[in-house]
Amino acid sequence: MMALTGKKLSFYLLLTPLLLSLGLLVLLPQLDMIGISLRERISYGEYDFSVTHYQAFFTEPLYWNTFLRTAVMSILATFITLVIAFPIAWYISKVARGRVKSLMFLTCLIPFWVSELVRTYGWMILLRETGVVSNVLQWLGLADAPVEMLYNDVTVMMGLVYTSLLFMIVPLISTLEGLDDSLVEAAYDLGGNGWHTLKDVIVPYAMPGIVSGCIVVFMLTLGNYLTPTLLGGKDSLWFTEQIFTQFITRFNWEQGAAFGVLLLVLSSLIVWLGLKVSGQSFRDTVGKE
Repeated sequence: MMALTGKKLSFYLLLTPLLLSLGLLVLLPQLDMIGISLRERISYGEYDFSVTHYQAFFTEPLYWNTFLRTAVMSILATFITLVIAFPIAWYISKVARGRVKSLMFLTCLIPFWVSELVRTYGWMILLRETGVVSNVLQWLGLADAPVEMLYNDVTVMMGLVYTSLLFMIVPLISTLEGLDDSLVEAAYDLGGNGWHTLKDVIVPYAMPGIVSGCIVVFMLTLGNYLTPTLLGGKDSLWFTEQIFTQFITRFNWEQGAAFGVLLLVLSSLIVWLGLKVSGQSFRDTVGKE
């Protein structure tokens, strides 16, 4: 009885830091943000309950168009990241061996040794009108004048995928390493081709890693601020820019909080729909070894 009580006490003590961090750093700030979004300033220090800031979102086309654009672009970036990351993860986990495997994983990891700001400025140096790529194209005779490759959706998408790639590769490698090679061999022995083996054996087994990677990449992309702002410019609006504008530029915390709540609802809804469509659950996604 005493041993059982001691085990429970140890469990609760180990769980306490996690619960405190989730409560103080995640739950309470979100609840406070919801409270701020549901008030309207009457005078200095005086507020009244109101949904005016949510009404402003739906009545202003710029806000909800940017909101929908951010959602669509984030989903597309997540899909492109998955398509690029899956063969890389497969090669690292199933084909590469020994030192080559470690070197390839290190190659994926090296760009993330510096901050996102530095990586984004690196893209700007490469793609700007007087950048490396433009000068090379002119030197090769493929362009007669400097080529400006920044400030468009394609560049933003490149930056988002590059920024998120590692967060897709890591869960895929962790999942695919547990796949028994004999299952793939059996699929070929039974007459299946590469497509059928991928569709019926590899992808179903890797689904927890796919879902967890997609969730992380989507959340990072949806909440990204630096990449769309620096690479996209004024013509590639992102919803996080609207939130920044309300909080920092206009000092309208109530409107900014309402936008933050809407972004939180959007991300939660899309993640929930993704889990439903894939037939996965958070337990399956996190608990897969």
